[in-house]
Amino acid sequence: MTAITTGSSIGPTTTLGPSRIVSVLKLQFVNRWTTVWIPLLILGAILVMNIAIWALILANLDASADRAEVQEGFQYSGASGYIFVYMLVVAVQAMNLTFPFALGFGSTRRDYYLGSSLAFVLYSVGYGAILTLLSYLEEWTGGWFLGGRMFTAVYFGNGPWFERLFVFGGGVLFFFMIGVAFGTVYVRWKARGLTAAFVLLAILLVGAAALVSVTNGWEALGAWFAQAQAVGTVAALLIPTALFGIAGFFILRRATPKS
Repeated sequence: MTAITTGSSIGPTTTLGPSRIVSVLKLQFVNRWTTVWIPLLILGAILVMNIAIWALILANLDASADRAEVQEGFQYSGASGYIFVYMLVVAVQAMNLTFPFALGFGSTRRDYYLGSSLAFVLYSVGYGAILTLLSYLEEWTGGWFLGGRMFTAVYFGNGPWFERLFVFGGGVLFFFMIGVAFGTVYVRWKARGLTAAFVLLAILLVGAAALVSVTNGWEALGAWFAQAQAVGTVAALLIPTALFGIAGFFILRRATPKS
């Protein structure tokens, strides 16, 4: 992530709390090249590559039955997953780069965290809207005229616009809050703390998988996902999203800027 421009003032310590929150929010929108344009350009490149791959696959098929079967397989594409994971990286970078700058201009840790979190919520809504529009464009063009699916993959569902906005926006926010939590860990404990946090997360995930295996719960878990579908799954993800957000707040309370 490129350096943050200093043209956005955080304000002196006498500034009221709400004003400092708004100033921090604006600060997180200064470097739009990294937070908006680069991820969208890469997403566009991934779409172009997928269209080329779909075209090559379909061009080498003989029977129409084979074509229909292949197009059925296109619905399991995970190509758009890049944008979600990238938001985690954006949040980690943003917290690390803007925290010392904001505190140097008189922002409190509480105002900084609230302003940054609000910025990430707005980013999530924006990306959710973009992905929702792309999902409709994909439908209107019949899968980019090839029956391909990248934004209407089976994982996202095909409900009305407000459900799609919730699924995409909520998914982006989930990864943003993971990034915020890990970003605050890095701000407070640097590389060693971040490494330890990733190791702890890996242990928890492996432990959870082992627990499901021991209790023979994979079938029940799969049935739950099938019943909950995309909207229900993202709604459930709001709980860990909130937990990551709360954890990040308490971690940052005692963090100090380090060189």
